[in-house]
Amino acid sequence: MSIRIGILGYGNLGRGVECAVRQNPDMELKAVFTRRDPKQLTILTEGAAVCSVERVNEWKDKLDVMILCGGSATDLPVQTPEYARLFNVIDSFDTHARIPEHFANVDTSAKAGNHVAIISVGWDPGMFSLNRMYANAILPEGRDYTFWGRGVSQGHSDAIRRIDGVKDAKQYTIPVESALASVRAGENPELTTRQKHTRECFVVLEEGADAARVEAEIKNMPNYFADYDTTVHFISEEELKSEHSRIPHGGFVLRSGVTGWEKENSHLIEYSLKLDSNPEFTASVLAAYARAAYRLASEGQSGCRTVFDIAPAYLSPKSGEELRASML
Repeated sequence: MSIRIGILGYGNLGRGVECAVRQNPDMELKAVFTRRDPKQLTILTEGAAVCSVERVNEWKDKLDVMILCGGSATDLPVQTPEYARLFNVIDSFDTHARIPEHFANVDTSAKAGNHVAIISVGWDPGMFSLNRMYANAILPEGRDYTFWGRGVSQGHSDAIRRIDGVKDAKQYTIPVESALASVRAGENPELTTRQKHTRECFVVLEEGADAARVEAEIKNMPNYFADYDTTVHFISEEELKSEHSRIPHGGFVLRSGVTGWEKENSHLIEYSLKLDSNPEFTASVLAAYARAAYRLASEGQSGCRTVFDIAPAYLSPKSGEELRASML
């Protein structure tokens, strides 16, 4: 039997999830839920329903997992707890500083609804989080470094678009090359947030918007831009479409550590991603964890989980025997 998937939100991430579901033979997209007029929305999957989000309650027993594709700034803090009462849910909440708070809210709702929720799924938080945890466990004496980019951050771009007067925007996260080189050289530098990355924003304003106010709001936004050297460029809508239409990203997780009785041996663990499409890769991770949520729910479990709590075998469509024979 196929895992019945619903998608809530049909922006870049929602479209990516639709593509990811198509690549997983044990999954079937049953419905897409939108705040827009469903009659104005065309999806790629034949036979899947397109419904107003106001009708989501009607699907309570018709879906195995709902994948939430809203933004972390304002959508997911409300949506994930709300829908965890009705469905097994997955989200990509990526405001790192607020994950403990989000987890607590979702856990309460998921347990009340007897469902499984897996939050903060993607590549960071997500795959990068796992690699940080593995590296810390293996090299307990060491130092962690994470560098993102150069690439488009969906969450940060969405946060800019929520500012009054902004018509559209893209935000690039850029590693400071000298800092990355120092880590790779084994110098174990002490790096502040500002010393590791810069942020570059390309913003299209609504007619009559106050550019100085918008720039100030961006640069002073807590959890997003306040701790970084941020450059804001105001450009035309045409330039944004022609020069910034793609959504690449990537980055590096490194841990530099030592072993030996006298700590005489040094080691560097590095994990990297180079992504043509940030939302499509994130969507692929969401789909794998949707399988895990389905399996956990089938076992009778409930409550909130993160990637730390999910055994790797739960992500794969292969059986344990197949995994041991082909990948171990």
